[in-house]
Amino acid sequence: AIQINQPLEPQGPFDIIVHKLSDVIVEAEHDDRSQQLLVNFKKYTSAHPSTVILDPLPAMTQLLDRFVSYRIMNWHICSPPYLEVPSESDLSSIHRAVKEHNLSFPLLCKTRVAHGSLSHEMSLIFGESCLADVRPPCILQSFVNHGAVLHKVFVVGDKHFCVERPSLKNFPAGPCDRKTIFFNSQQVSKPESSSDLNALDEKMPCLPSPRSEALAALVKELRAQLGMALFGVDVIVNINTHTMTVIDLNIFPGYEGVPQFFSSLLDHIRALLDSGAGAADPQGPSSCEPPSASSI
Repeated sequence: AIQINQPLEPQGPFDIIVHKLSDVIVEAEHDDRSQQLLVNFKKYTSAHPSTVILDPLPAMTQLLDRFVSYRIMNWHICSPPYLEVPSESDLSSIHRAVKEHNLSFPLLCKTRVAHGSLSHEMSLIFGESCLADVRPPCILQSFVNHGAVLHKVFVVGDKHFCVERPSLKNFPAGPCDRKTIFFNSQQVSKPESSSDLNALDEKMPCLPSPRSEALAALVKELRAQLGMALFGVDVIVNINTHTMTVIDLNIFPGYEGVPQFFSSLLDHIRALLDSGAGAADPQGPSSCEPPSASSI
C-alpha cells in the first residue's frame, strides 16, 4: 500500500501503481491539500516514466466529468439524446434548450460530477413545469424504457464481465403533470435493491440480453477512446427497439458480482509488465476528438 500523503520516492521503486485517485482529483478542484497531493504524485510519475500507472490520470479525469464522458459515449455509440446544462443556466434557457434539441420526457437529471456520493443523486422530470427542479451544472438525458433491467459491464483490460442489476421501471412516454421523483441510483440498482422505482407495474416479456459480440465491440471501442483498462459501462435494452443503449460510464467501479476480478486484474498487470506498455494504450486516450455536445 502506498501512503499518498507521504513522499513517494522512499516508498519506491514501483513497477506499476494501481490507484483510485478519483476522490483526490475531484477534491483538488477546491481543496489545496488534495491539489498538492496530486501535484506530488504527478511529479513522481513524471520523474519515473517507466512506472506504469493504472489508469493514467488524464484518462481517469475525463470520466469524472459527465460533460466530457457523455461526448465520448455519444460518439459512434448508441446512447439517449442528452443536454449539457452549465452552471450559469437559468430556467428560461433550460426550457428553450429542451425544445430546441427535441429531448423527450421523462428526463433523467444527473450531476455533472460523476464521482462521489452526490453523483448518485438523480431526478426524473416528467414535464416542462418541473424543469424548475433542475439544479445546474447537470446532464438532462431522455429516459428510455428498459424493463427495469440494467446490464453492468465491468472492464478489466481485454476482459469484460456483464452482471444484471435492477433498474428504473417503465414510465409512460411523453410529458405529464407528475411531480419530479428524486432518488439515489445506488438504492435502485444495487443487487439487493428493492424499491417502488424498480418494481414493474405490469407483466412484460423478458427482454433479450445484449449480444456478447456487441458488448465486445463496445468495450473495444471505449477502451480505444478512453485509454483506460479499469472502468464500467451501464447498458440497457430499449423495450421498443431491443437496441443496446449505453446510459453511463463509471470510473474504477466496485466489480461487485465479478468473482474473477482479482485474477483478471493480476493477469492484466502481468501482461502490462511483460509488454512494457501503458494501461490501455501507450498513448493514452484516442487523439480523435468527439464532436461537441448539445448544450445551453
